[in-house]
Amino acid sequence: MFEQTPATFQQANELNRIKIEETQDVSVIWLDTHIHSSNPDYQNAITHLQHIVNDIYTFTDNDECIDFILTLADTDVCLITSGSVGQRLVPCVHDISNIDSIFIFCDDQNRHEQWGGKWCKVKSVSIDIIQICEQLTKIIRRYELTTIPMSFVQSGKRLDRLEPSFMYTKIIKEILLTIQFKDKHIRQFVKYCCDNFVDTEVDRKKVKQLEDEYHQHTPIWWYTTQRFLYGMLNRALRVMDGEVITLMGFFISDLHRHIEELHKLQFGDASTTAKCFSVYRGQGLMKKDFDQLVATKAGLMSFNNFLSTSENRNASLMFTPGNGKNSDVISVLFVITIDPKQSTASFASVRHISQFPEEEEVLFSMHSIFRIRDVKPMDGNEKVYEVALSLTSDNDKELMVLTEQIRKESFPNAEGWSRLSLVLADIAQLDIAERICRVLIDETPSEDSATHVYNRLGKIKRQKGEYEEAITLFRKSLELHLMSSSQNHQDVAGSYNNIGAAYSDMGDYPKALSSHEQALKIRQQSLPRNHPDVAGSYNNIGNAYSDMGDYPKALSSYEQALKIQLQSLPPNHPDVASSYNNIGNAYSDMGDYPKALSSHEQALKIQLQSLPPNHPDVASSYNNIGTAYSDMGDYPKALSSYEQALKIRQQSLPPNHPDVASSYNNIGNAYRNMGDYPKALSSHEQALKIKLQSLPPNHPDVASSYNNIGNAYSDMGDYPKALSSHEQALKIRQQSLPPNHPDVASSYNNIGNTYSDMGDQRTAVLFYTNAVQIAQKVLPSTHPHLQLIKRNLERAKQNL
Repeated sequence: MFEQTPATFQQANELNRIKIEETQDVSVIWLDTHIHSSNPDYQNAITHLQHIVNDIYTFTDNDECIDFILTLADTDVCLITSGSVGQRLVPCVHDISNIDSIFIFCDDQNRHEQWGGKWCKVKSVSIDIIQICEQLTKIIRRYELTTIPMSFVQSGKRLDRLEPSFMYTKIIKEILLTIQFKDKHIRQFVKYCCDNFVDTEVDRKKVKQLEDEYHQHTPIWWYTTQRFLYGMLNRALRVMDGEVITLMGFFISDLHRHIEELHKLQFGDASTTAKCFSVYRGQGLMKKDFDQLVATKAGLMSFNNFLSTSENRNASLMFTPGNGKNSDVISVLFVITIDPKQSTASFASVRHISQFPEEEEVLFSMHSIFRIRDVKPMDGNEKVYEVALSLTSDNDKELMVLTEQIRKESFPNAEGWSRLSLVLADIAQLDIAERICRVLIDETPSEDSATHVYNRLGKIKRQKGEYEEAITLFRKSLELHLMSSSQNHQDVAGSYNNIGAAYSDMGDYPKALSSHEQALKIRQQSLPRNHPDVAGSYNNIGNAYSDMGDYPKALSSYEQALKIQLQSLPPNHPDVASSYNNIGNAYSDMGDYPKALSSHEQALKIQLQSLPPNHPDVASSYNNIGTAYSDMGDYPKALSSYEQALKIRQQSLPPNHPDVASSYNNIGNAYRNMGDYPKALSSHEQALKIKLQSLPPNHPDVASSYNNIGNAYSDMGDYPKALSSHEQALKIRQQSLPPNHPDVASSYNNIGNTYSDMGDQRTAVLFYTNAVQIAQKVLPSTHPHLQLIKRNLERAKQNL
């Protein structure tokens, strides 16, 4: 049985899997049929182990233990077992890929070494738990070094083709160093740890010590002594967990300042006379990362965390994986050349502070950037590659251009917490962005500043699908604008514009149109007639007409917007491309697919001239081109365009961004049109998985994915599963949208279709009737969707 909690194994698996993934990359599991929580020897061993790892998972049942290990697909396992159990167990589990190491804790070392020595994963046979702990410490230390996140920027390529992790890590570090953190931020982090990770008395003591003694020790002492801090920070930066990064902001800032302070003490007086020296770092690299490293030779790379290196080459080599079980891991020794006269990044020797003084550690601050000089097999050891790096300086021309490019794209006019909230919202970290905005509202002294925060908070609520709350916040922003500005102020027009967008999301298209017309009126009174913002209002009005099914008026509005933009903007301006895309959508809605395709191709042509090739707007144009091809029945070309859009979004957006999910949805639709229903289902399920990671569970976009999954099941003839998916979509839409929203009508229609396919025409008629009643309230009588639902209803009645 699973001993750590009284829950059943399945419950323990579900509850503790989250914690494993959130705190560490290697897990310790102890299997012994005779262990018991009341045994003092067992308690002593557990206490020793908990000083090394956050969690130890104990089992007394072999099968349950193996099942649990198999669920940890992305987490490597160190397995501790007894001699008698291990002799039977090791042959059964030795080839499980994510078992890294096995330790035999026994009473008869000589006896069990005889069989244990035959298995390469058996690292130690010992009667002493302290000896096992020492071995575990080395293995976990190796994992900590291997999993540090890194990014690459190839030399000679356009510097606007940046990996999101490179850009956002640099931005976030820059922002955190401008914020004045207080003791309350330490308490907030401690509370987060207690609420999410603290299960044992050892954990409680670690976290309590942090709260009580934080200012009594140096940040480097905490970093090298408290392993849970290192693990949490490393993982948060690797997966861009905005919440944890923000909560640890005080520590990131303090640790950087401490390294900076030591750097000045150690190198300040010798900056003009000090000689170049080298430091080393041994680790494993996943093959895909190693291939990227080789391809980036002469370019730049960054370690997106605080980087541990050593002055001792041999000590660093000990951290290379060697002949491990995983052929996808390449052993690498980084040889980093530092010129103290040129290098301006913060680094310092921490040998006198570190928990591991024998490693002769030199610690670099977060997001240090290096130039890749060479990659070659190491002399005398072709199983390890030597990578020559040099630390860049602020005078590096390529780095200077890169830094300026990043600043331009990361809300340079905002600062501190305000800028951080904008960046977090940009990478879909909406909950923590919202919490920061709430605090800013409480702490903002001026109404002018509060107005912008309310507006930003409204946009976050809109991203989360909480449209009524978004409108309330936009109206609050509008109210404050009207108190401090004239009625014709541009910020007032902006508020009306945001309100209109939220009404559109809610399906209240007449109110959306009214709000956008109000924004246009203000802009026409206060701006030149050919001002780009006037064109923006015409585009928004066109969107409202399009949603209402009045495609000729939509097209007219889009063409008016384009006319203004061509008078006031360069012909290759991105906003001109947006208008061509809108015009293409209008032609598509009107059934003129060749003109739609031509407009979208014109938009793409402009974007490729004016935007980075991996810009999200370029992906949107490929998506629109794919839709035009789909409408024309050319599904292979549609699929190719959708895949190009997905490729760009994967390069330019976080992996769980909603737009990435949107691309998977489009690809699923293309496969559906081509009759490949299993691939369609797989794509839609991938879209749903991403949305559930980045959006609230009742977000309308989540409902859309359930709807698409239902369609795929229906195409495959699995009507019960189709019905279940469509019912889930309807449930979410009823929770998150107004009762008369067109998407609610669509769900009723889809459920009606499913009952009709199942031969239950009577129930189908009921759902079609509900769909018609809703659609008639919000759509014009000529709207194609309303006409389709009416035809479905009549067909079902005829089949009764």
